[in-house]
Amino acid sequence: MKLLFDQNLSPRLVSLLDDVFPDSCHACEVGLDQSSDLDVWNYARNHDFIIVSKDADFSDLSTVHGFPPKVVWLRLGNRTTEEIESALRAEHGAMLQLVNDPNSGILSIL
Repeated sequence: MKLLFDQNLSPRLVSLLDDVFPDSCHACEVGLDQSSDLDVWNYARNHDFIIVSKDADFSDLSTVHGFPPKVVWLRLGNRTTEEIESALRAEHGAMLQLVNDPNSGILSIL
């Protein structure tokens, strides 16, 4: 499962979570740090990524355009990078279910 962390999340998450989400990357690593949400969406779709974001816009795009890409929507409020890391580790099983469920496109983490 490859994650694409959008620009509102720390790039450190890529290395912090490499043991459970290898081959993930941050939007800035692929030149998308100043791109529109739709550009990030299209990149994720074309490169088989799951978008991880705190931004509701990706959930909206999923509603309008369907999936892929699938979206993990972090609805955690202001949290440290370490707290976000911990939440993603705790939800690893739910994220695997998202990947394997052909009828689901969004996972909200509260």
